[in-house]
Amino acid sequence: MDWQSWLTVFLTLTSLLLLALSRLGPHLIMMASLTILSATGILTSKEALAGFSNSGMLTVAAMFVVAAGVHHSGGVDLLVHRILGQPKSVRAAISRIFLPVVVFSGFLNNTPVVATLIPAINAWSRKIRIPASKLMIPLSYAAILGGTLTLVGTSTNLVVNGQYQNLTGEAGFSLFAITAVGLPVAIAGLIFIWLFFPRWLPQRDSQEPFANLREFTLEVMVDPAGPLVGKTIAAAGLRNLERIYLVEIERQQSLLGAVSSDEILQANDRLIFAGDTRAIPDLLRTRGILPSPDESHTLERDRAGRRLVEAVLSPHCSAVGLAIREARFRDRYGAVVLAVARGGERVKGHLGTIRLQAGDTLLLEARPAFVSRQRYNKDFLLINELDEEPPRHERALLSWGILLLAVGSAALGLTSMLNAALVGAAAMILSGCCSASQAEKSIDLTVLITIAASFALGAALQKTGVATLVAESIVDLSMGQAWLMLLLTYVTVSLLTETVTNNAAAVLMLPIVLQITEQAQLNNEPFIFAIMMAASASFATPLGYQTNLMVYGPGGYRFSDFLRVGLPMNLFIGAVTLAVLLIGWPLHRA
Repeated sequence: MDWQSWLTVFLTLTSLLLLALSRLGPHLIMMASLTILSATGILTSKEALAGFSNSGMLTVAAMFVVAAGVHHSGGVDLLVHRILGQPKSVRAAISRIFLPVVVFSGFLNNTPVVATLIPAINAWSRKIRIPASKLMIPLSYAAILGGTLTLVGTSTNLVVNGQYQNLTGEAGFSLFAITAVGLPVAIAGLIFIWLFFPRWLPQRDSQEPFANLREFTLEVMVDPAGPLVGKTIAAAGLRNLERIYLVEIERQQSLLGAVSSDEILQANDRLIFAGDTRAIPDLLRTRGILPSPDESHTLERDRAGRRLVEAVLSPHCSAVGLAIREARFRDRYGAVVLAVARGGERVKGHLGTIRLQAGDTLLLEARPAFVSRQRYNKDFLLINELDEEPPRHERALLSWGILLLAVGSAALGLTSMLNAALVGAAAMILSGCCSASQAEKSIDLTVLITIAASFALGAALQKTGVATLVAESIVDLSMGQAWLMLLLTYVTVSLLTETVTNNAAAVLMLPIVLQITEQAQLNNEPFIFAIMMAASASFATPLGYQTNLMVYGPGGYRFSDFLRVGLPMNLFIGAVTLAVLLIGWPLHRA
């Protein structure tokens, strides 16, 4: 191998290690690889940037907007409320979840689908008296299985199809090409969940760790005749308290949030603290501090300058592993952590010393712009703004009509999937199903950049001959057995997906698999479907797929809960997928 090949191997392995072990954003890692490949001349600038004009990547972007239209018009809620009903058992409840989730996820990005359904399923679980811990993992897994039903069901399918077109010059796959694999696998997976998960999933009481603000906030007042009037927060000794810290100040009917240490206290200021409420006797012993004369609780009243937000911490957030005080949330995000929930229960103790973990649910008191900013900064996977703009329910049916027209036109071959998605996205905005700003916020730029930049690494593997060398090694290892090559393809992608992003795993493996099928004179279609299925089938950990992480906190789960049900699910889905591919497709070329 020449130096270009060795550098490509080094970049590939380094990227995989960084994706698996570091907290750097996947888009940053992939863009760094693209930059090196372009700067060293391994790829021309046109080859390095080809991913940014790839039809698969652009279709993903348009489908984000289509999903936003259905979400913001209340289209998901419309069907959910009519389908869920009043089941009498856990199995009946899980069955009610399957239909809407699988159908939605087959045609929409499953992240907004799950984000919309989490609060609905939570409220429903309390109504039917079935713990949310019995329902949230089935919700996530059903969304994953639903995404395998069509080419637009998950971004991975679109990306693989787009890269396949680029590398081979072929027309690519139709909208329902993968349905012949995805449908039997989804049915088998849903039956597996229905049979075993009611016994395997934990029985934990459904609870809302942030339901009662009085449990973790306290309020006092500045004595107008006391010594604190005219002093800064820091000088008054109110900044670095042991078990609590200052969240906001109410002053003459106005609100000061994310209070600076240099803020000067005034007479009759009402100070709201978060943390261990047992610290209030110590706080009241401070000279110049009085109990609040008002029994009503400040944080329970709506204010224009405040938003109460629940957010799930992403594994890529730079605050993971740091104590809240070390993370400097106030300065970094313009938000104050009021409480932390982990495993469905509020983490007690000194709030400032709690070390944050991926999947933690945070209750934040933030400025109004916080949510819109975090749509672009993916430190948080799920953000529920408690007073967000209400859905446009009168356009719910219209949004479904637009989606069905877009899907139908692509399925019948009247237009390409890219054009159908673009027209559908434009129709969602022009019809008012979602606003232009909501459409803009729905586009996950970090995912799109990761996808587009990943194409460069895949192209380099093929151009330098590394993909050919790896393919020859796999062919030799499998001793010419086509079924063993298919098995190795599925297992490799599945293992990569559990440690790095599913899109990156698929994009890196596709050029290698194309070389494998070329070397061994095999039919490449079942191998490409194996990549698509394996990249989506991530069940074993909450970090493997983002919908798993989204339900981690609301379901009150522990890491071991995912291992208990996810490992058997991974093995079962893998076996069914391989069986369907081996029975339904000839591995050798005709």
